[in-house]
Amino acid sequence: MTNENFFATLQLAFSPALERPFLALPSGRSYSYGEINELSARMADALLALGAKPGDRIAVQVEKSPENVALYLGAMRAGLVYAPLNTAYTETEIEYFLNDSGPTIFVCDPEKEKALTPVADKSGVKTLLTLGPDGDGALMDAANRAAAHDIVEPREANDLAVILYTSGTTGRSKGAMLTHGNLSSNAKTLNALWGFTGADVLLHALPIFHIHGLFVALHTAMLSACEILFLPKFDIGDVRRGMKRATVMMGVPTFYSRLLGESDFGSADCARMRLFISGSAPLTVETFNAFKSRTGHAILERYGMSEAGMIASNPLDGERIAGTVGFALPGVSIRINGGAPGEVEVKGPNICAGYWNKPDQTSQAFTADGWFKTGDVGVMDKTGRLSLAGRDKDLIIAGGFNIYPVEIEQILDAAPGVAESAVIGAPHADMGEGVIAVLVADGAPPDDEKLLAALAALAKFKRPRKFFWLDALPRNAMGKVQKQILREQFKTAFTQQ
Repeated sequence: MTNENFFATLQLAFSPALERPFLALPSGRSYSYGEINELSARMADALLALGAKPGDRIAVQVEKSPENVALYLGAMRAGLVYAPLNTAYTETEIEYFLNDSGPTIFVCDPEKEKALTPVADKSGVKTLLTLGPDGDGALMDAANRAAAHDIVEPREANDLAVILYTSGTTGRSKGAMLTHGNLSSNAKTLNALWGFTGADVLLHALPIFHIHGLFVALHTAMLSACEILFLPKFDIGDVRRGMKRATVMMGVPTFYSRLLGESDFGSADCARMRLFISGSAPLTVETFNAFKSRTGHAILERYGMSEAGMIASNPLDGERIAGTVGFALPGVSIRINGGAPGEVEVKGPNICAGYWNKPDQTSQAFTADGWFKTGDVGVMDKTGRLSLAGRDKDLIIAGGFNIYPVEIEQILDAAPGVAESAVIGAPHADMGEGVIAVLVADGAPPDDEKLLAALAALAKFKRPRKFFWLDALPRNAMGKVQKQILREQFKTAFTQQ
């Protein structure tokens, strides 16, 4: 029987190129495919030796590093279910994720070990390990002691590979259950669709705790055994230097707006580049046009989400139209429900198996005939090209990160001096959207510092950048807050001089 563990697919693709560079760091250090392959084998051996069994969860909140990549691959090799967590999440948030996913092993940064040990203990985690950005920590010690057995645990296509947490409208995060088959189908499709070859060099400045940097970027590159310029974060200088060698860049719209903010950035920076890809948040028509004018490159915008991987893409060969996300990927079907515009619904081998431990929400996410309801509103032209018209939910996307207002509003509403709140997104030149809190006072309104202190349990990217006070929130006849009125009222909050 064929082993459908997705790692087996990746290993088959890169095994003829073990001597080739895989991850190249700004420091000049480069890790070959063979080195990461061996380290991932040691990671797998160490995790199994610590008592983890195939199907167990491993939750990970560590900084981006080659060792982190090896940990991800090692967990997959061992048949574990990998649950990456945003490095900005606070102790309060981590406690929820650990309680929900029930991991056997939790890996965190050494600097957070003291604070997170009681959280892990309270959540019933058997083993806590550390992994630092420089490859130090208890996990690396265990991996260095382990044997590099060529472990690839047998998995079937419908076995879970990853639990990827995405926020929900209730303010409680949901764990999208992604299978080995989900990962494999999406990676193979994107690798072919975007024309990856071993001659490519991918410029990677994304985090690797969500689908864009971890799956879309790494998987497509590994299937071609091409080199990755592996930047710890988006640094304008490192990115521009990387472009001198790179052929492909994947980024969020903020990356491109920041490049355009450099007065001397232009076509000379992009002489070797064949493709710029944007996702995780809407790319504005203005950014698309300015980038094309400055560099001669039309950014390829695609559309995806945690529960489905990539869904649609503008073509590699063909017209890329600003404001559209292109056509359904091969093997994926898209339909618009409820008119034009209407809710985007999708079906295909990329769609997750549902939400971890949430059967009711899983049931609600699918139609009676098996289509996944994305919550996004879109229109499709006669050729099948999809344009997103907005979001059915109140999702805010800032710098590529998803933020749901309810989670913030629940905290603000409970703060002294606040009668009620409404959290919205407003256009932001750098982040795409910035978070704003519109509040009604209960007595004397607290100052911004006290509000931010009340929000300290949330990751910084979720906290409002500005607070505004009104006598009352606008409501419709049913008493529902009319956020569209607030979005219009405060649309220039970050653009006014």
